[in-house]
Amino acid sequence: MKKLLYLTFLCLFLQVVNAQQLPQYTQYMLNEMAINPAVTGKDGYADVRSNNRYQWQGITDAPRTYMLTVHAPFKNRHHGLGAQIYTDIVGPTRRVGLSLSYAYHIKVAKKTFVSLGVSAGMQQWGIDGHKIILHDAGDDNLLNTYQTKIVPDFGAGLYVHNDKFYFGISAPQLYQSPIKLYAGGDNKGTLVTHFLVNGAYKFKINDNFKIEPSFLLKYASPAPMKIDVGARVIYKEQFWLGGGYRHNDAFTALFGFMYKNYLMIGYSYDITTTNLKKYSTGTHELMLGLRFSKQQAKHWPDDDATK
Repeated sequence: MKKLLYLTFLCLFLQVVNAQQLPQYTQYMLNEMAINPAVTGKDGYADVRSNNRYQWQGITDAPRTYMLTVHAPFKNRHHGLGAQIYTDIVGPTRRVGLSLSYAYHIKVAKKTFVSLGVSAGMQQWGIDGHKIILHDAGDDNLLNTYQTKIVPDFGAGLYVHNDKFYFGISAPQLYQSPIKLYAGGDNKGTLVTHFLVNGAYKFKINDNFKIEPSFLLKYASPAPMKIDVGARVIYKEQFWLGGGYRHNDAFTALFGFMYKNYLMIGYSYDITTTNLKKYSTGTHELMLGLRFSKQQAKHWPDDDATK
């Protein structure tokens, strides 16, 4: 059992340090700010969203991810400012990220915008030695300390959108900062530049229903390219039900609703297709969102209190 725990932690940690390092979300289409800084301030309201992901339920110390994004437009929607913070926990490892973002939005056609965005911040990597079980005795310092390392983080993105479609390209972790948690250790672990491409299109079926297929393509060398594909059926822009597939990983299902155009709640469930399905009951993800603007305030229950 100790050997299994050690090997599990080692595989997860090496995957994080040397390959795909960004948090993974099933509801990526509902919080694009989490994957592309060019989304910052793209709409006519301030937007706050939170993604909370509990991966591989039933497996001890499985990954948990918590993300909060905040962004808003100003200067007639040509500029946007935002921020995001996340915590990604895998067994004894913890990663905290904090970044600020800016985007400039250019109107190129009726209701169509091209946005350019950049982000800058930091990441803190940590390992809690008290939670590590070594296969072989030795290296007591590893077991008795909580090691942390803070590194800079930069990203950039491009985003094209209107009320029917969107298409984005982003490159998080442009600066491949070295991650050296232990003095005297090697310096091979670095932040890895990721390349993300995503998009969606809303097809109008009738006055009540729309179908929105979407995709997210992810690449970070030397890991293989991954793609998420899915679709939502949307009813009156208030309720949605959908599903998807993550290549060599999982089938997904999701649903949610928008209350009076300012409160959004979404839930998704992943059924893994890997060998982990023998031990895990699936992955849960909860997304919460709030919009703040004068237009939304007209729909709030107590109009007088919001003026």
